[in-house]
Formats: sequence, C-alpha cells, structure tokens
Amino acid sequence: MDLIAEKLEDDGFYAVDVAVKPGNRIEILIDSDHGVPIEYCVEISRLVEHSFDREEEDFELEVSSPGIGQPFKVLQQYHKCLNRPVEVMDNDGKVQKGILEEVTDSGFVVKEEKMVKPEGKKKKELQVFRHQFSFDEVKRVKEILSL
Repeated sequence: MDLIAEKLEDDGFYAVDVAVKPGNRIEILIDSDHGVPIEYCVEISRLVEHSFDREEEDFELEVSSPGIGQPFKVLQQYHKCLNRPVEVMDNDGKVQKGILEEVTDSGFVVKEEKMVKPEGKKKKELQVFRHQFSFDEVKRVKEILSL
C-alpha cells in the first residue's frame, strides 16, 4: 500500500481498498473527486507490477475504481458524494434513502423529502426530514442513481 499511496496522493487520487484474495489475486480500488480514467488504472497497475518479481511469486492484479452501488469504505467517498442521492442501511437493517447533505469525521446527515399527510389535514404535504447517522451505527452506505 505504501508503494502507491504517495503517488495517488500526489496525483489527487486516494485508495479505497487493497485486498489480497486467494490465489494471489490483488485487488486495488482507487478513486478521486473527479473519477478515475482507465489510463490511470493502467499506470498504477504497472507501478505495482514492476515492484514484484513474477519469477518469485505469480499473482493476478486488478486496479479499478468502485462503481455506483458499491458500499463506501473511506471518508473521502462520503465527501465526493455530497449533495448526491445515497442509500443507508443501519445496523438493524432499516434502509433510508436521501441526499447526502453533510459529512463530519464522526458521521453524516441525509436529507429526505417525502409527501406526508399531516394529522387533521386532507392533503399530503411535502416535508423535509434530516436523518443524522454516526459511522458506527450504519452497516453500509452507497451512492444510488436517483431517489
């Protein structure tokens, strides 16, 4: 990880996840606030490949960016998705959808707008709810295309 961390930071990217899976399969997920061009994935792949000796140990390497619908793993992903629709699953399995409105070091706020029939009224009204979450009370958060 140290091998690519400095280069990613210098180039305005960040590591989302690095995993070594069975069969010496290395998966590296990288991202930035402006997406990741395929050419940059190739550049990082070559940097990693040149650091290992395939004669000593064979491995499979995949460098990519996380897609929409993949759970967030690092704080930078929350900041990247500010003002975008997200789906939150809390530790009890309850799902909440809304716009990611605020992110702090300890949690985040999701704004939900929905039609609600107030007590004593005949028509539904649009109401705004702000749901505050701490990171330790959610199972997963992911960007979605629309609400």
